[in-house]
Amino acid sequence: MKNYKNTFDTLMKEAGKVVVGQTEIIEQIMVSILCDSNALLEGYPGLAKTLAVKTISELFDLEFSRIQSTPDLMPSDITGTYIIEENDGKRKFKFQPGPVFANIVLVDEINRATPKTQSALLESMQEKQVTVGSETFNLEKPFFVLATQNPIEQEGTYPLPEAQSDRFLIKINVGYPSIDEEKEIVNKYAMEKKEPKVRKLLNKNHIIALQAFTRQMPIANDLKNRVVKIVNATRTKKDIIQYGASPRASIGLIMAAKAKALIKGRNHVKSEDIETMAYPVLRHRIILNFEAERKGMSVDDAITEILKKTK
Repeated sequence: MKNYKNTFDTLMKEAGKVVVGQTEIIEQIMVSILCDSNALLEGYPGLAKTLAVKTISELFDLEFSRIQSTPDLMPSDITGTYIIEENDGKRKFKFQPGPVFANIVLVDEINRATPKTQSALLESMQEKQVTVGSETFNLEKPFFVLATQNPIEQEGTYPLPEAQSDRFLIKINVGYPSIDEEKEIVNKYAMEKKEPKVRKLLNKNHIIALQAFTRQMPIANDLKNRVVKIVNATRTKKDIIQYGASPRASIGLIMAAKAKALIKGRNHVKSEDIETMAYPVLRHRIILNFEAERKGMSVDDAITEILKKTK
């Protein structure tokens, strides 16, 4: 297991050449990838969300594509469409794949796209396939959707429906860097002529193998029971929570804890893995009631309260 820890430590160090200070963000994106799932990144503009995703795609030698969401973005702009191709005087329809046909798809400002366009991503996120007309196309493995959204600009945005946000394994809150980190960012990008580059350390086959290993990671029955109790508490704690998490959250939390343990080089899941991953796994699946919002509680505060009561 030490070999895995060394591998992930090397990945983090290499990513640090380009992305300064966002160690936890990089790690949580890696958790999502190991779980063969999708991640939602929320943070203010200019906090290296896009750069972090692009850097990871380069580290893993994966095909990367970016979709900039706007209100006039159509589903066919994502999935692709049929075009008429003329060959030897004969015309026929040919499928032109859209940007979703990649390994890592970054959907920038997903809440700016209309619900119709957002739902076009749903099939690719869950089924790893795209249906255009009467034909279905399988997406190449590994496949991940990493979406970003801006929490401050609400005008002209379309909040993600619960069904769609539930398809994201984790929601990552991207915060501001510290003063020392910001100084390093300034020195790196405002002073040096060359932009830093990263080495390709893993390939597609390595990632698929690591995903299989993540699923096989042992977890004790008492820890599995605790996960179920935590998720169930989000549905029964009616004094602060209006809507809780579904059983998909229980599966997601166990998988995320397994991935976290693998990254840390352990051969089993610990309670601390569950507690750490409970926040990104649950924060987009819980809706607080009016009383909790009136008190100024955040979703993370509610998760902290639940974790204390389900030791």
